[in-house]
Amino acid sequence: MESRHLLMISLGGVIGTGLFLSSGYTIHEAGPIGTILAYGIGAIVVYLVMLCLGELSVAMPETGSFHVYADKFIGPGTGFTVAILYWLTWTVALGSEFTAAGLIMQQWFPHSPTWIWSAAFMAVIFISNALSVRFFAETEFWFSSIKVIAIVLFIIVGFLAIFGVIHIKGYSHAPMFTNLYKDGLFPNGFNAVFTTMLTVNFAFSGTELIGITAGETKDPAKNLPRAIHTTLIRLVIFFIGSIVVMSALIPWQKAGVNQSPFVLVFKSIGLPFAGDLMNFVVLTAILSAANSGLYASTRMLWSLAHEGMIPLKYAKTNSHDVPMIALCVSMVGGILALVSSVVAASTVYLVLVSISGLAVVIVWMAIALSEINFRKQFIKSGHKVSELKFKTPWYPVVPWAAFIMSLLSCFLIVFDPNQRSALFYMIPFIAICYGVYYGKTALKKRREVSEKIND
Repeated sequence: MESRHLLMISLGGVIGTGLFLSSGYTIHEAGPIGTILAYGIGAIVVYLVMLCLGELSVAMPETGSFHVYADKFIGPGTGFTVAILYWLTWTVALGSEFTAAGLIMQQWFPHSPTWIWSAAFMAVIFISNALSVRFFAETEFWFSSIKVIAIVLFIIVGFLAIFGVIHIKGYSHAPMFTNLYKDGLFPNGFNAVFTTMLTVNFAFSGTELIGITAGETKDPAKNLPRAIHTTLIRLVIFFIGSIVVMSALIPWQKAGVNQSPFVLVFKSIGLPFAGDLMNFVVLTAILSAANSGLYASTRMLWSLAHEGMIPLKYAKTNSHDVPMIALCVSMVGGILALVSSVVAASTVYLVLVSISGLAVVIVWMAIALSEINFRKQFIKSGHKVSELKFKTPWYPVVPWAAFIMSLLSCFLIVFDPNQRSALFYMIPFIAICYGVYYGKTALKKRREVSEKIND
């Protein structure tokens, strides 16, 4: 992968339906200023995590990096747990993305069954990942490009409408920014900012995909830092820029309650075919997320096998260096998640979604702690910080800030009754992961001892 692929893959993992569809609901809940504040804090957390990941990835460019770093610098049980959590996150996401893609196609072809479209998109995404890493990177580059262009146009047109250059329905004068503060800074109370922050962290998940690509990146020492350093700027421009436009042009009480705020703004400006255009962009965003998700989950399985934590057959690659068995297992996992969303939505699927929602924040914590321990070991082994090609600035303040802020976002779930159950499912699931790893390790040691005795 080249620099342009990395930049777009990191964007593709982040910009999804959370921005295009859910952002209006977020504004409705926390108010304009509250939402901007939450997204601003979220962007800083992600950037701090990325700075930690940058030092690790450049020093040790590994495919499926997170769990390898957690294994080396926290413990093998943690490495195994992080890998399973991250694999599950993207596998569950795959199921929901394929369902969403099928539902969007139904808007254009109302008499066609959803499952046919879902199956067709599964085939497209599977082929994209199966052909080669280069082909995956190229398809993801173009998927992400469409999203980025749509958001840039939205922000430009939105600001022209805000300053009265373009007329918008319902206003006889330039709207300016009065909608942001006319009902107070926090119309639903400051607590709503905390609740929104949980959603924001999940919306920003995907930036860490850069770490997974490290082992398959051309010149990682040069290209990874370039992608990481632009993370904060891109998040601020695309997310906060969009939120400001939406909040300024749509009263927060009406923002995206019934439809995407992007469609609302374009329709108010009088852009023809606004609904169809945005549906196409959202469909692209969904396919991009599924494409990245299948890649991430496949590489995580490959990495687990490569490190000897699961059977070695999952690390076997074809002539194009694609781990086909791991790819097929991840695809089947996505299909099973899709089936569970239909058959057992209130039981199995609810548990899966709850666990996968918190998993990314736990991965961020593992990245930060791995970086802290890596730097300590690096210096203890006689090396100097100046030897590192990429250094996390303000060590240890940056990694500790990343760890504590990620941990706080986990605890903030307690304040939201709708998401509180995620903690109740996550804690026993993590305990099971540790139990499986150490149980398997104990059995392996016992088997080795018995073989020695027999010899």
